[in-house]
Amino acid sequence: MKQKGAEDQPEHILRGVGGSPGIVFATVYRVHAEDAPGLDRVINPGEISGEIERFKTAVNETRLQIDQIQQKVRQAISQGDAIIFDVHKMVLDDSAFFDETIRKIERDRVNAEKALRGVTLRYGEVLSALEDEYLRERAADIKDVARRVLRNLAGEKTHALDELHEKCIVVAADLSPSETASLQRDLVLGFATDVGSSTSHTAIMARAFGIPAVVGLGDVTHRVETGDQILIDGTEGVVILNPSVASLNKYEALARQRDSIQSGLAGLRNQPAITRDGHRVVLSANIELVEEVSEVRKAGAEGVGLFRSEYLYIASRTLPTEEEQLAAYQGVASQLAPDPVIIRTVDLGGDKFASSLNLPPEINPFLGFRAIRFCLAQPTIFKTQLRAILRASAHGKVRIMYPMISNVGEVIRANLILEDCKGELRREAIPFDEHIEVGVMIEIPSAAITADIIAKQVSFFSMGTNDLVQYTLAVDRVNDRVAHLYEPTHPAVLRLMKMTIEAGHARGIWVGVCGQMAGDPLMTHLLLGLGIDELSMAPAALPAVKEMIRSVTLVQAKRLAEGALREDTAAGVLAHCRELMARVAPEILELVK
Repeated sequence: MKQKGAEDQPEHILRGVGGSPGIVFATVYRVHAEDAPGLDRVINPGEISGEIERFKTAVNETRLQIDQIQQKVRQAISQGDAIIFDVHKMVLDDSAFFDETIRKIERDRVNAEKALRGVTLRYGEVLSALEDEYLRERAADIKDVARRVLRNLAGEKTHALDELHEKCIVVAADLSPSETASLQRDLVLGFATDVGSSTSHTAIMARAFGIPAVVGLGDVTHRVETGDQILIDGTEGVVILNPSVASLNKYEALARQRDSIQSGLAGLRNQPAITRDGHRVVLSANIELVEEVSEVRKAGAEGVGLFRSEYLYIASRTLPTEEEQLAAYQGVASQLAPDPVIIRTVDLGGDKFASSLNLPPEINPFLGFRAIRFCLAQPTIFKTQLRAILRASAHGKVRIMYPMISNVGEVIRANLILEDCKGELRREAIPFDEHIEVGVMIEIPSAAITADIIAKQVSFFSMGTNDLVQYTLAVDRVNDRVAHLYEPTHPAVLRLMKMTIEAGHARGIWVGVCGQMAGDPLMTHLLLGLGIDELSMAPAALPAVKEMIRSVTLVQAKRLAEGALREDTAAGVLAHCRELMARVAPEILELVK
């Protein structure tokens, strides 16, 4: 139902970034931007020790509160999502951040509130100015932690979001991870924010809770007030202020349609991914955590095509030991056996870093010291991981995959280190799979161009299309100003992919895709026609992709790919993909952005 009098107000549509899928219509609860509590003041020399103790006490109280929130998220969702708050605890435990606040109290003779605000502002400005989106998001973590400390300094124990009494859509300039985690899930039906991206903690938490969200709207907080009614479509990234009856009816029907399609796809869980003329494709899942194995099974995946092992490094304040890594790899391998698990060796650098390594910043980290380059330069760290993977191979079908390969020399050097690890384990009488398969990710143009050479050294290829597109087109995929140039169907990308597939098949090895293209139903027929043997994706994407495979013949897919390779533009390729999709699986078009 619309609010009384709302029919006199015009409908207005805002477009942002889809943070978490779903459609919801409800009353707005607007979170007003407000300064953290506590007045700033100059103090007397005799007050300095007391202010320092106030600060230390507030920090300890904040740490306990974050522990409680983390435990709540761990019980409600998963260990993986709860580890987000380790970043907050790392801020509190950061000696530079902590000590600088104390020094400011002593040097400037100001109270704890003023000192903390000054340090937070400086850190926030530095991080917010960086081009790297992941690091910019960390500025929000620091501000969130500081707000909690400031509230504890002022003796405040509650927040407006803790006092909701009815169902609503929360609208805010931004929502911190801790605020999102503490949302009352039975009352908060969705949220919309001025800022944010699909990689921000806000979006991650929204997806984990199953709350529809649209982020990056710019000024939605200036356009609504508490009590207004809005509709949000987290799939399309659309927010409608004062939706008309026609819009409400349209989106209600769309929500029912999407729910019906998803329910129907769930029935494919135990069906094979096989084309109408009998060609079979392997569908695997991408994961980061042992806890995600249940989702792999639920989706009907045939194992794991990409285990992102760097998560074990990012989530820990110290380098994970061989035994810690073994526990994780063995846990996944044993649960999924006899299905395979492909463990990608640690891919740190770019937008992923581990605090324990204290790596210096780089001007262009995506082209810098990362992934296999880091591993080859740090053989002790690399060998610890390889030993753990080899040991896990005794408990299931484990495969190894090297990331960011640019030349065959890197593969040869990595394999020599692997052979050293095998020799050590033999001497120690520790069992492992003597015939473990080793593959590489093809995500750099030089690797695709020399795929025929690299194929001689490996058992399989898996194309990381996110980076392959980025490096081929010289487009930073997280830069809003050039996002329109990021085109997975660009002719150059397709030619490199086709070159890689042909090189692999000529050598008798299989070729897969584990990038975002693998989980996009609009790309399925194209990849199938190019000759892909395996697709690995987020578990939730698998049912729709399976339906796309089962809806077409291999002959149709090959005809599509042949036409795509003759196209001059990315848009032209997409048009062909949509045309075939509309003919053989029109219902899936409703699930494609």
